[in-house]
Amino acid sequence: MDAPIQAFVEGFPRFMIWTGAAGGLLLVACIVYVLLTPWKELALVRGGNGAAGLALAGAIAGLALPISSALASSVSLVDLLIWGAVALLLQLIAYRIVDLILRDMPKRIENDEAGAAIVLIAAKLATALILAAGLWDPALQRF
Repeated sequence: MDAPIQAFVEGFPRFMIWTGAAGGLLLVACIVYVLLTPWKELALVRGGNGAAGLALAGAIAGLALPISSALASSVSLVDLLIWGAVALLLQLIAYRIVDLILRDMPKRIENDEAGAAIVLIAAKLATALILAAGLWDPALQRF
């Protein structure tokens, strides 16, 4: 068998398991995030609230960035799950800090204040980028 085909046959199951685990982790993290935020994001988005949509999109991207970095740098599935949990915790902390600074974030989102949602997105993405970079392991010489 050709080397590229052999590599595919050997690597594909691992790829599916690890990528599936990362996707499942992202789904679980998003569900937990939606359940723990004090506003009903999905209902607000369905009702046409743009600020809620922006805030939720920022949360999803903010969770996906460090999970993808953990996927690339983890040495085991347990390692991936631990760093995914850390990403969720840090995103919840980022939300709380922005809420303290802007005061009454749930009401601002419910009132469809795009400015508040944009600041929240920036905080979530900044947190995610810093965490993703922190997951880089120089010993592995890769992300």
